[in-house]
Amino acid sequence: MYLLDLATDFNVWAALVTLTALEIVLGIDNVIFISILVSRLERTRSLWARRIGLALAFLFRILMLGGLTFLSGLREPVITIADLEFSWRDLILIGGGLFLISKATHEIHGEIETRGGEPGAMVAAAHAALWVVIAQLIAVDLVFSLDSIITAIGMAQDIEVMVAAIVIAMLVMYVASGPVSRFIVAYPTVKMLALAFLLLIGMTLVADGFDFYIPRGYIYFAMAFAAAVEVFNILARRRRRRTG
Repeated sequence: MYLLDLATDFNVWAALVTLTALEIVLGIDNVIFISILVSRLERTRSLWARRIGLALAFLFRILMLGGLTFLSGLREPVITIADLEFSWRDLILIGGGLFLISKATHEIHGEIETRGGEPGAMVAAAHAALWVVIAQLIAVDLVFSLDSIITAIGMAQDIEVMVAAIVIAMLVMYVASGPVSRFIVAYPTVKMLALAFLLLIGMTLVADGFDFYIPRGYIYFAMAFAAAVEVFNILARRRRRRTG
């Protein structure tokens, strides 16, 4: 009877659609990071690493939903530095943001060195250790899952709605992860754009940890505009190759 009431409640459906859309948008960061990490692996291991990363992202989100009381406790201050109070959530976001900034910077440097003609760089990238990639995926999945679930808790009251939104979003992420990964590998300039995107996300996570909220809409709009410009550049290059 309770589920029937939920299924016939317009507000529940509105919350489901809104939350699903938001979870998909928040999941874009995760998909991009996974795609960049697995691009360092050979094809077979890349496929397995991408599947493991998405499975872990789904698992962490469901486990965190089951620990709503624990999550609410993450907002309690645990440390004070120079009159600034930090909760476990703040520390996790700051740590995760710094990790993203560091990783994106390292990847950008690696791309520049590789493109610059160091023959050993590409070989080392292709034979990156699978366990290292998975360890990095776990760390980032935890950060993105925390951000995603806290957002879900703030938008919906029913855990059934949250679970449904997360399941739908994860299915969309799974379907999109393959094409996104192939597209990033095929176009190095798009990969650099994605890394710049991760730098911005890392900065926003650090800012959130210091209680300075930057609306995600500004970040996503800027990146969508940059992506649209890059699409036109790709189309222009293809046209020049055909006519040249």
